[in-house]
Amino acid sequence: MQKRKLGNSNLEVSSIGLGCMGMSFGYGPPADKQEMIKLIQSAVEQGVTFFDTAEVYGPFTNEELVGEALAPVRNQVVIATKFGFKLDPDTGKQAGLDSRPEHIKQVAEASLKRLKTDTIDLLYQHRVDPDVPIEEVAGAVKELIQEGKVKHFGLSEAGAQTIRRAHAVQPVTALQSEYSLWWREPEAEILPTLEELGIGFVPFSPLGKGFLTGKIDENTTFDSTDFRNVVPRFSAANRKANQVVVDLISDIARGKNVTPAQIALAWVLAQKPPRKVEMVPIPGTTKLHRLEENLGAANVELTTDDLREIDRAVSKLDIQGERYPAAVQKMINR
Repeated sequence: MQKRKLGNSNLEVSSIGLGCMGMSFGYGPPADKQEMIKLIQSAVEQGVTFFDTAEVYGPFTNEELVGEALAPVRNQVVIATKFGFKLDPDTGKQAGLDSRPEHIKQVAEASLKRLKTDTIDLLYQHRVDPDVPIEEVAGAVKELIQEGKVKHFGLSEAGAQTIRRAHAVQPVTALQSEYSLWWREPEAEILPTLEELGIGFVPFSPLGKGFLTGKIDENTTFDSTDFRNVVPRFSAANRKANQVVVDLISDIARGKNVTPAQIALAWVLAQKPPRKVEMVPIPGTTKLHRLEENLGAANVELTTDDLREIDRAVSKLDIQGERYPAAVQKMINR
């Protein structure tokens, strides 16, 4: 597995990471813990060094899973986690945002324990809190870095001006936001900002929450606890309309004797605006054969002509449906 450095930092990670959220949260019932520990450890054996989790995934259980799985190889891997949500103490459910400095420090201490580690390699603000100036957020993380409890500061789904303001207080190592062949909005303003400032980019949902694998269609039914049930882009009508994206990717995949998922990931890996912005996608899975398929994308070569053909075809498509429900959509690009 090749390595990439995130921005101007010295944080080097595998070119494809592993998003661990779906093992515990979001896509239906939690998977078997021991099976997921084996999956994470298999990823390490195959060269993955970058693992993504968050306090809110579960909540708490995903950090515990990642901590237990990676404890034997802790010095070989990079663990990223996140703060920023207020959790109801009785139910554990999200109850708004909270990025007050004192809360950030409480969350970091709790995450360190669950992750069984002395240091968090990369600590992201999960969503921008409009009630707390980003300078105070960056300052709190800066103090955690000075104390040795955190190594690098990241943001998630933040807007360009917020990124600039945060970076002026504590250098931002990486921005994590959604990016894929069916969500290219970051190209307009976010990627140029990251390039200018020397910040790495960590695309989540590079497979379009599973849609770009070609394994989901208008007739697919999701478990009642799967959050895609409330995502406008995943309504049956929109899935039918958006099938044209998958058909396009599938045609290219057949020509190269690879899978649609591998084309979708290879496309993300190939998006390298002038050198400062390295992209490290973090596809998630609960299945070993999918992990191996995803990692195989690192060996898929898309030529300049391939990329031009894909861009030309995708630019003509009209993707249907917002990527989040309205309440969640408000938390993006602040």
